[in-house]
Order: sequence, then C-alpha cells, then structure tokens
Amino acid sequence: MRKESFSQAVKATLPVLTGYLAAGFAFGLMYSKIGYDMVFTALTSIFVYAGSGQYLAVELLSAGASFGSIAVLTFIVNSRHILYGFSMIEKFKTMGKRKWYMIFSLTDETYALLGTLTIPPGLDAGTFYFQVALLNQIYWVTGGMLGNLIGETVKLNYRGAEFAMTAIFVVSLVEQWKKRANRLPVFIGLVCAAVSLFFFGGGNMLFPAMCGIILLLFLFKRKIEPDEQSESKEAE
Repeated sequence: MRKESFSQAVKATLPVLTGYLAAGFAFGLMYSKIGYDMVFTALTSIFVYAGSGQYLAVELLSAGASFGSIAVLTFIVNSRHILYGFSMIEKFKTMGKRKWYMIFSLTDETYALLGTLTIPPGLDAGTFYFQVALLNQIYWVTGGMLGNLIGETVKLNYRGAEFAMTAIFVVSLVEQWKKRANRLPVFIGLVCAAVSLFFFGGGNMLFPAMCGIILLLFLFKRKIEPDEQSESKEAE
C-alpha cells in the first residue's frame, strides 16, 4: 500500500519537481556566490525551507544583516502561510505526529497541490499528503545542492536567476485558477496586492497586503467555504 501511495505521490509532484529543481538550483548558485558551501545550503533548505525567504536571506547575508533581522523579515515574507494553515486544519488534525512536519513543510506549491489533489482510491490520505510534502522538500534540497556545487566549480552569470521563484508562483496560480470554480480568493489577493503596491510601494507592500487579504477572507468566509466544499464532493 505504501509503495502504491508513494508512486502516486511521485506522479502528483512531478510539476513541483521541475520547478523546485530549477528554483533550488538558482538558490544554490546565489549561495555559492556569497561564499556558502553545499553543506550550509543543504542545511538551510532542510531546516528553514522557505523558498522566497531563502532568496531574501541571500541579500541580507551578503549585506551583513544579523540572524535576528533575517528571522523577523523571513517571518513577515512568509506570513501568508498562516492563511494556508487555517484551510488545512481539517486535513492535518488526524495525522498524528506527522502533522508537525506538514505544518513546517507547507510551502506555496505544496499547499496548491494539497488543495487540489484527489486522493487515489484505496490510499490513506494522511500517508499520501505526507509523501507529497516530503518529496517536494527533497526536490528543493536537491536543487539547491546541485546549484551550489555547480556554482563553486563553474563560473556562471546567474543574473535574473531569482525569477525562478516568481515563475513557480505564477504556475501555482494558473493551476489553482484552472481547478477552482470559486476564484474569489484569487481576486481578493490581486486587489489587495495592487492597492498595497499603489499606496506603500514595492518595498513595503507585503505586510499591509497580507493584512487586507486576511481581513477580506474572513469577511467573505461564508461565500468561499460552501463552494470549496461542493468542489471537494464533486472531486470525490
């Protein structure tokens, strides 16, 4: 049963595999550029595992920022994961000790998969979810190690490599748009981001945008949840 579940998890995560190898590779290149080796790159991806936060850390470490400052800014950048957690409570609460890893490993792409995947017949949902999350992190760690190794041995011009993370976000958005009939959360996110960008600028938009998104999602909770539940039943 576990072998069957694992093979299904591999199939489900193939889109993330290609994206995480590329984005992780870019992250590894950037880390090698500022003097960190493959071991440090791997440890960061294992224990921090916050894609956009790790990209941010490259700039902060190269500027000599303290680890305290990095921790605070990483929290702010990845505060959107709080929203992810609210919507995954029902899925994770029956997973026992594995739920702690699921909380830790809930990246944008893992969240997108868990929110749209249909559990193959006969498989344990908790095991399947756990394998999906674990495989995604393995892809990210592997990409980072390869990128760092190449960066230390081959001189490359990696200008613009950080766009790989943005590309993954766009792909996740497209998948959500195609599979979800209720697109109100997408419009809420776009409107809040646009308004925040207009009033606060690119360097300060994230926190107010997240506050606006959280507020509006709570206000429109009754409108969003019934449609999501009906989509889930149709998928079953």
